[in-house]
Amino acid sequence: MRILGLIAGILLLNGCNTVGLRTDPVTHTVPAMSASPPPAMTTAALAAGVHVPADARPVGNLARPPTIWQRIRAGFRLPDRDHPRIRNDLRWYARHPEYIERVMQRAEPFLHLIVEEIRRRGMPTEIALLPAVESAFQPFAYSHGRAAGIWQFIPSTGRRFGLRQNWWYDGRRDVIASTHAALDLLQRLHKRFKGDWLLALAAYNSGAGTVARAIRFNRRLGRKTDFWHLYLPRETRGYVPKLLALSNIVATPEKYGIRLRPIIDAPYLAKVRTGSQIDLALAAELAGLDIREIYRLNPGFNRWATDPAGPHYLLLPVTHAKRFRERFARLPASRRLKWKRHRIRPGESLIAIARRYRTSVALIRRINRIRGHAIRAGRHLIIPVARKNLRHYSLAAEQRLRRLQRSGKGYRHVHTVRPGDNLWNLSRTYRVSVRRLAKWNGMAPRDHLRPGQKLVIWRKRPARPGHAALLGRNPLAQRRQAIYYTVRRGDSLARIASRFRVTIRQLKRWNRIRGRYLQPGQRLTVYVDVTRQSGSV
Repeated sequence: MRILGLIAGILLLNGCNTVGLRTDPVTHTVPAMSASPPPAMTTAALAAGVHVPADARPVGNLARPPTIWQRIRAGFRLPDRDHPRIRNDLRWYARHPEYIERVMQRAEPFLHLIVEEIRRRGMPTEIALLPAVESAFQPFAYSHGRAAGIWQFIPSTGRRFGLRQNWWYDGRRDVIASTHAALDLLQRLHKRFKGDWLLALAAYNSGAGTVARAIRFNRRLGRKTDFWHLYLPRETRGYVPKLLALSNIVATPEKYGIRLRPIIDAPYLAKVRTGSQIDLALAAELAGLDIREIYRLNPGFNRWATDPAGPHYLLLPVTHAKRFRERFARLPASRRLKWKRHRIRPGESLIAIARRYRTSVALIRRINRIRGHAIRAGRHLIIPVARKNLRHYSLAAEQRLRRLQRSGKGYRHVHTVRPGDNLWNLSRTYRVSVRRLAKWNGMAPRDHLRPGQKLVIWRKRPARPGHAALLGRNPLAQRRQAIYYTVRRGDSLARIASRFRVTIRQLKRWNRIRGRYLQPGQRLTVYVDVTRQSGSV
């Protein structure tokens, strides 16, 4: 890529204005080289005392090849970049240049395609920096609020904007699909809030309803309704300033003692069509890439192969795309996956067979033309299987989870989820926080558990055999279910405890109540034993 940049600079001196770089299926064209100030103009600006970023200054007799930062700066349109509330974030970024470098290193493969789409839509280019605030450009980021990918979509919003989520694939992590969805959402919010980008960004973080309610509240009190005067959740109040601070860093990095990674303004990735499902280890071999690089560039794929239902494309470095296309064209379609012939045993089900071969029931049914779920012992099934040992697919969902579950300290305990288990009960039983329990297992605190699921709990001391604290051996704990009760006039802790057959001490601990008195309208969480409740709640 740096060689391409140098060639572009030489072509500029010879009077060439544009360089076309072909990708599949769209041809991307690098913007006119005149976007980078010519040496004479830049030298004159420096002499006149005008600030010129280091990446636009001449080197000897040659102009530097244009960087993506110059293109991003040229499209800055957000207001209030000098607002006092961004100063703390500016100071933090200035004190942590190593963080900026890590984020930009992760962003390098994706920045050009994001900026291209933003410029095509005529949106402010500061938005290209939003994934740095959302996820630090970590493609496998998963938050405690169940948000995934560099743009941090929660499941419901992702589905609403066309991001499919299944066993094979999560569109929230697909960089192309999620970028289109995020920009669609931002444009919709921009329109709803009458052209105010700061309100649109705040709504992207906390929801349009939250921002709209804050605006109505201020209107009733006769207050201003711009972003800086709204009472919003704490996270949202800090969200927009972080983006504005980061855009200031990009605008004048030298002012803050930061050197931005020199990312050339040219496509890093090519979108290559495959037309069908393909084993990702095979794709890596065809492209001449490490399997981990395939996953980092295509984080939407959860398993050892692409989704049989699509999307049927891969993002590959432009430097490897040609090699992949040539080798892929010579590969018969039947060899894109490895196949195994399985003889159905008595008592086997499609679910059990799918689990054994790390594939999905839907794929087995489609390949073998099975309607319903009935199968007959003695017959054979054709099943696609991974070409290599599953540990080779080091960034597939299963391997990432396995690595995460081994990252704790102390004594490792494995709990098999049973019907009625939930993260809150498990956290109480093992005396750990819900958030830590979720983090150890690659989950969010609100995620649901499946019977048979294996959870890892890290303890300071090894569990004693027969210890009553282990939920798997505590039938009472398995029957506990959370309900929410609104305090009524005349209620007391003793009365509520008696009604739900719990103790006053439990009520106070569950709701962090220190005194003895309750207020009408107060909402309490009660964990009841559902087998002992006879009356209605």
